[in-house]
Amino acid sequence: MEIKYLLTIKEAASYFGIGEKKLRAMSEYCEGLFITNGTKLLVNRKKMEEYLDNCTTV
Repeated sequence: MEIKYLLTIKEAASYFGIGEKKLRAMSEYCEGLFITNGTKLLVNRKKMEEYLDNCTTV
């Protein structure tokens, strides 16, 4: 599997084991983890990994 810089919501849900609905909800309050490309919501993989390393609950 190639390592991508940005993941779609579906890819991120599979990679991180977090539901798609939860990721979309997180995009509302987590600055810098998500990027929009038109209407497509993308997750910054490296920043999300750092965020999850430092949090206790999602």
